[in-house]
Amino acid sequence: MEENIQSPESQSPSPPSSPSGSGASRGGVGDVAWERALLEKLAMESLIEQRKRRRWGVFFKCLGFAYFFILLALLLAPGGSERFSGDGRHTALINLEGVIEAKGQANAENINAALRSAFKDKNTAGIVLRINSPGGSPVQAGMIHDEILRLREKYPEIPFYVAVEDICASGGYYVAAAADRIYVDKASLIGSIGVLMNGFGLTGTMDKLGVERRLMTAGENKGFLDPFSPQDAKQRTFAQKMLDQIHAQFIEVVRKGRGERLKESAEIFSGLFWTGQESVELGLADEMGNVDSIARDVLQVERVVDFTVKEGVTERFFKRLGTQTAQSLSAKLLGDEGPNLR
Repeated sequence: MEENIQSPESQSPSPPSSPSGSGASRGGVGDVAWERALLEKLAMESLIEQRKRRRWGVFFKCLGFAYFFILLALLLAPGGSERFSGDGRHTALINLEGVIEAKGQANAENINAALRSAFKDKNTAGIVLRINSPGGSPVQAGMIHDEILRLREKYPEIPFYVAVEDICASGGYYVAAAADRIYVDKASLIGSIGVLMNGFGLTGTMDKLGVERRLMTAGENKGFLDPFSPQDAKQRTFAQKMLDQIHAQFIEVVRKGRGERLKESAEIFSGLFWTGQESVELGLADEMGNVDSIARDVLQVERVVDFTVKEGVTERFFKRLGTQTAQSLSAKLLGDEGPNLR
């Protein structure tokens, strides 16, 4: 009886239907062929899967490197003054925008650096400080104010003006008072010559919730104005004395800066604020105007150069990191917010 044995290449990968009888020989060869085909198929699928994983791995590695280099470029991006000018006479512009605080863009370090650059530039015909600020730290505002006075004395030939946009209140006005003249829009908000310090008293809420405050201190006033303890009359008096002292400093700055132009009344230093039109009538400002009109009509040098310091990502990151300890200490000593010209 002639046996019909197929080669492994032509053998079907399906297992034989019967392993017994005369087909046993064929079944043995078929089993080998079937197993071989199955192993080849599994090996091929494994190879394809490995290739897919490698491709995705390469993709994510490239994505990671791209993200790293973009982040590195942002961190190394320079800050400094961004200037849009060539040679020739110009009106120097500096922007003071937002809350005046050490951790923000409107801090004394940035503004004073821009002021020094603008005054020092031999092509500066005059300087305009554009203010749009509700106020902020009395320390930062005071540092900017004092630097303006120092530079005006050092460079008496360079006029210094303030142009108010939406608001110039509290610490913003503290800075503005150092200018030769203050220009406003008729709808600007000006004033708020006062000082505040606020926080919360949570003792009643704690009593309702059955929460007991366990505060231990070494030093009679170490828990100064603690929001979780009943308010101490002695500490309140001390805090009020401090606020009054800072307020008196503010008033002195305004009186010295505005001189006889200021029409004093009981309300001027009460913390109220007025429109730009009213502020001119009260002597808090001089006349209507903006950066363009000052450059064109007052200085007669229409070319404006921006000396505002633009902080890079790195500077902002480390500055914010460096102020955390001071902020934490201030919060512990003075509650949620310390003395504020806002």
